[in-house]
Amino acid sequence: MSRLLAAFALLPGALWAAEEAEVSTHTLDNGMEIVVIPDHRAPVVTHMVWYRVGAADEPPGKSGIAHYLEHLMFKGTDEIPEGQFSQIIAANGGRDNAFTSWDYTGYFQRIAADRLDLVMDMEADRMRDLVISEEVWRPERAVILEERKSRVDSNPGAILGEQRNAALYQNHPYGIPIIGWEHEIRELTREDALEFYARYYAPNNAILIVAGDVTLDEVVALAEEHYGPLEPSDDLPERVRPREPVQAAARRVVVEDPRVRQPYVLRNYLAPERDAGAQEDAAALTILAELLGGGITSVLSQSLELEQQIAVSSGAFYNGTALDSASFGVYVVPTAGVSLEEAEAAMDTAILGFLEDGPDLEHLARIKTQIAASEIYARDDQQGLARAFGTALTSGLTVEDVLAWPDVLAEVTADDITRVAREVFNETSSVTAELRIGEPEVTE
Repeated sequence: MSRLLAAFALLPGALWAAEEAEVSTHTLDNGMEIVVIPDHRAPVVTHMVWYRVGAADEPPGKSGIAHYLEHLMFKGTDEIPEGQFSQIIAANGGRDNAFTSWDYTGYFQRIAADRLDLVMDMEADRMRDLVISEEVWRPERAVILEERKSRVDSNPGAILGEQRNAALYQNHPYGIPIIGWEHEIRELTREDALEFYARYYAPNNAILIVAGDVTLDEVVALAEEHYGPLEPSDDLPERVRPREPVQAAARRVVVEDPRVRQPYVLRNYLAPERDAGAQEDAAALTILAELLGGGITSVLSQSLELEQQIAVSSGAFYNGTALDSASFGVYVVPTAGVSLEEAEAAMDTAILGFLEDGPDLEHLARIKTQIAASEIYARDDQQGLARAFGTALTSGLTVEDVLAWPDVLAEVTADDITRVAREVFNETSSVTAELRIGEPEVTE
């Protein structure tokens, strides 16, 4: 059992004088990791179970199985009939949900602290005793197909995003959509789901995160009672994914669709992820995204929206919390009468100017102050804080990395930002995506 103290003081002069935050950890004998984040302001807890498995861990040809299983996890056990899990949570004044990404699958409940025993009992029950009956697996697969149709196939922007990812990751499964390819979803079976469940849904592949009005001792006692008796998986594979080759050519994908109302151009570059004990480049890229496209004072906004007035919107984005290679993106939405070619050229000119001149030091200081403040304000979001730890821990980072992140951000220099920008803005490792207004189909 370990206790880690973090002041979360981000910059000299300490912007925040609140109490130090204590994050405690423990590991059960069956391998289940526990993280406790105390917050005694209200008698409420957020209970999360994160599994180190996501869409990027799926067997070849089985895309969508991780997300499909997330749905099936609500279909009941011998103890809790189908449809009752969320109803029981709601009847006790709580709410629950689940989510799947490429690197993780998570389940959470937010409920009164005196109901923590109940939600642990329920979550432990479905960790190893899920029932996937013949009556539920086919209808739920149909639900997934309908979800894909409504969220992806009926949305030109989502189609473009899916094709962009597939082009950006030429060998890595991050190029496969989380929801899955339609033709592979249609072939998923009950046996596929049961095999995936038996292999990955086990205490030695899970992280329990509890934030709220609790202590470590209270959480460990309940976890020992409910999760402790569960047997670990003896079939848990090492998380080794296909690696990206050296990319040798820029790629471009174009979606033209008459349903498009606002065309735009977006470019993604392969970029390094946050690595355990080595977060410096990711921190510099985080600040680079803010400098280039984080708001009205950003480089792209000032140039494209205010000075040239050729864009209604522009921006940059980066999220390095990933087990494998991340990406850095820039985009521009042109004003009426401005072509995508003109908008893209102006975006590239602004980026080139930044690479030549480097960041403005006053602007950099403001951005670092804003980021520091946002890190502080995030501590008021109990569920968001728990999610930040869960995302990081299932993506190869440690509790120490999460606690150190504000300090790593604070230490980023202008030279660091210029260096990572020049490394990341490599045309041959980029995909440019265009969303265009297409001609209506002519029916005879």
